[in-house]
Amino acid sequence: MSKLSNEEINNIRNSVNIVDVVSSYIPLTKRGKNHFGVCPFHDDRDPSLSVSYEKQIYTCFSCGATGNVFTFIMDYEHLSFYESLKKVADIGGVAFDFGYSKPKVNKHRELYEIYEVAQLFYQNNINTEQGLVAKEYLFKRGFNEDVIKEFGIGLSLRDNEMLTKLLLKKKFLVEDLIKSGLVVNNNYGHNDIYYNRIMFPLTDITGKIIGYSGRIYNNEDTAKYINTKETPIFKKGELLYNYHRAKEESRIKKQVIIVEGFMDVIRCYTKDIKNVVATMGTAITKNQAMLIKKLTADVIICFDGDDAGARATLACSNELMNIGVVPKIVRLENNMDPDDYIRTYGVNRFKNKLEKAMNIMDFKLLYFKSNRNVSNSDEMADYINDILKELELVEDEILKELTLKKLSEESGLEIDVLKKQLVQKEKTLPKVLIAKKELVIKPKTIDKYTMAEQHLLYYMLKSKEVIAIYNKKVSFMPTARYRFLAQEINFFYKEYKYFDLADFFSFVADNEEIIKTIGEIQNLNLKDEYDLEEIDDYVNVIREYHINYECRRLMEKLNSETDVLEKAKIADKIKELKVGINL
Repeated sequence: MSKLSNEEINNIRNSVNIVDVVSSYIPLTKRGKNHFGVCPFHDDRDPSLSVSYEKQIYTCFSCGATGNVFTFIMDYEHLSFYESLKKVADIGGVAFDFGYSKPKVNKHRELYEIYEVAQLFYQNNINTEQGLVAKEYLFKRGFNEDVIKEFGIGLSLRDNEMLTKLLLKKKFLVEDLIKSGLVVNNNYGHNDIYYNRIMFPLTDITGKIIGYSGRIYNNEDTAKYINTKETPIFKKGELLYNYHRAKEESRIKKQVIIVEGFMDVIRCYTKDIKNVVATMGTAITKNQAMLIKKLTADVIICFDGDDAGARATLACSNELMNIGVVPKIVRLENNMDPDDYIRTYGVNRFKNKLEKAMNIMDFKLLYFKSNRNVSNSDEMADYINDILKELELVEDEILKELTLKKLSEESGLEIDVLKKQLVQKEKTLPKVLIAKKELVIKPKTIDKYTMAEQHLLYYMLKSKEVIAIYNKKVSFMPTARYRFLAQEINFFYKEYKYFDLADFFSFVADNEEIIKTIGEIQNLNLKDEYDLEEIDDYVNVIREYHINYECRRLMEKLNSETDVLEKAKIADKIKELKVGINL
């Protein structure tokens, strides 16, 4: 890949406004000279991400995430620096020939390569004469050739040794084949786990294949689906089916729909509803909830219409609400899933359902009332208490008021009585939710040397004058991570004859540790102005550290030295050092 110059990279960065780019991912509100939004990089409820138009950088005052437009897109979309560079160039309308981009070396490279070979194998199978029955099954379910190709749908054949033999012929190690979840070691030797099944590739959030789900298609009496076991790269709780396709569409429509199964996703996709992801039938995890939060704040949950789907809807909604996302709910009649519903009633009726999605508390009113005889006083009391408990999770005061009004009408209780009971419950809220609240870590007490390093770096990030003072009077930080940051700042300044933090982020974009350190330093939130006397104080404290360190080293040498003249020289050197620091 042809390497772009620093000037070319900065031209790409300057072609866009970071406020416009970040606001295309998350809502921002202007406060003062900066814009603020809910940070997508941690469990954030109150807007703690600050985006500066003036500096063209972002900083989270809670988790320390920081950077420029490139690093924001890198972290948000899990892209490499050059992938982010290309994306920003496209947004800014800057034409560059980036050339061939060599993929990063991955420690699980063998697994990815195994899945690539398997994918070619499965896709080839479905396009042979042996795949005709499977294709006919898919066609009857409303799929076409374009959908089969788009979702990489393939076929494992009845012969349960074919893929294993192919992979061994490609010189893959047996232990890697077993680790991939595609091959099993049994009494008959090594065999394919998947055979005679329609194969749906499962991908990570960037679109790389990391596993499979195999589905029966000829009514054999066996498990309907078999999913790849968890591997070093396949963690069901960390991925959502179709995420890599849905993310752009979700941002455009500013809405995402969550369903349970990948058949539901594909059905929606064939009907031009492309802002849809699936949990693949598992209980949603916090990691998955955070992925959804990155897409948009407008979330619709449309799980299967049966009782199990209702329970999953409740669990999913609460997981989302725990991170500040309040979803809307669609429930489908006749216990149908979205795939069945669209095939039975048509896409327009399904879209109408989405447009009329109920609010979260209306769903909970229905959920907790179902299977209860609310004409019975005890069951009505249980119902009321369940709803009041759920209201503890709601921060929207209007939604609380509306729900209490409905509950009052249903129960015949005065709304003031319900409010009083809710207040009593909320008094115990910290005890109930303490495990869910984000831990606030008290800053550690630091010594004066560490403080001097941090404060000096803070102003080095702001002023080339301070960089010059560092080069002349310090040139070496005691703490390794601060030393590395100072070295990079110094190198950038010497190389390009200026210092701009937004440009510097591009320079160190591939070094997560340095960016993390910059976030730590920026979160000191010191005053912007400084005076030279203050900077000299930091310099002298760091010099004092080095002198004390050297004195300790010489003392150890003095204690082990046997030559009288050499001991005297060492002693004189120690005195000289101490005088130099005015000790």
